[in-house]
Amino acid sequence: MHEPVDAFDEVPLRELIPAVIGVLVRRGADFATAEDAVQDALVEAVRTFGETGVPRDPKGWLVTVAWRRFLDVVRSDTARQRREVAVDSEPERGTIEDVDDTLRIFFLCAHPALTPASAVALTLRAVAGLTTRQIAEAYLVPEATMAQRISRAKRTVSGEAFDRPGDLDTVRRVLYLVFNEGYTGDVDLAAEAIRLTRQLASLTNRERADPETDGLLALMLLHHARRPARTRADGTLVPLADQDRSLWDAGLVEEGVTILQAALARERRGEFQLQAAIAALHADARSAAETDWVQILAWYDELAAITDSPVVRLNRAVAVGEADGAQAGLAALREVDPELPRHRAVSAYLHEKSGDLATAARLYVEAAALATNLAERTHLTRQAARLNQV
Repeated sequence: MHEPVDAFDEVPLRELIPAVIGVLVRRGADFATAEDAVQDALVEAVRTFGETGVPRDPKGWLVTVAWRRFLDVVRSDTARQRREVAVDSEPERGTIEDVDDTLRIFFLCAHPALTPASAVALTLRAVAGLTTRQIAEAYLVPEATMAQRISRAKRTVSGEAFDRPGDLDTVRRVLYLVFNEGYTGDVDLAAEAIRLTRQLASLTNRERADPETDGLLALMLLHHARRPARTRADGTLVPLADQDRSLWDAGLVEEGVTILQAALARERRGEFQLQAAIAALHADARSAAETDWVQILAWYDELAAITDSPVVRLNRAVAVGEADGAQAGLAALREVDPELPRHRAVSAYLHEKSGDLATAARLYVEAAALATNLAERTHLTRQAARLNQV
């Protein structure tokens, strides 16, 4: 039996991918070949289900097709035939193991032996179910380059024990890297990161409350809520203070704050919860002038105490400048490495706030020259031009 064709939605199908990979690995497939086979099955499913509708047991369908793809590879590869894989005992449909291996796949894709870029790419492929072409377009690199990156990553983790405990903190950081890539190509990576983080939170909260993953989800939702106001029609950046807050997604803000409040109530605060608390205070202010900078600074103090991150200390200097005055902010900034990205931009802002417009204009120019993307460079250049006209 199949559901009507117009009920087909690719996203729920992609959510099955980690579990299907897990089934194949448990049956004896190596991770790299299993992942390739499941990708092939996903492509076939998108084509087939789009024409005939979704079957009653889409996971069973994917397992069957992926397992056959895997067996085809094993049978056609002499080297692989020597491996102890039960190629002549194909399991019947309906005997799918009732084990959710999604969390293990998350851990495997965020393996410490992988570079952050490789971990992100492998997560998008094996957990999110995106194709190599989609990932390549999202990162603006040739498909062949991304294919090599993913292939190397799979080779790196293929020898790892599938049931080895993973590092949840690393998984969170990989998902946050995905989120910060935002939107390029035909894949909205911010939305994809939110979807995967929801999935991770559901998995990790089953046995024990996981406030830090909830904090990450809240942070993503609160940042994503501001997205409609973040750029103008011409693509230029709109600073937080100048954003039209009526464009913020009130539903996402409400959801993020609700999740955050529940996480903070568990009294096991972590980095992402504290960042979300800061984002929530920005979201709560009806205007930039009403922002509770004193409370934001208190959250930054707590965040700096647990992370000792240069980026956190840089952002804290801005909060100090808003809460205690520009000179106090500049004093705090002097304790931050001047080679840190955005240091000159923050210094320019604080100098402008202190009334030193000539220094601020010069620093905006220097910051623009160091900017890593066109939108940021354009914004900083316009800030310098604005001050030079005063």
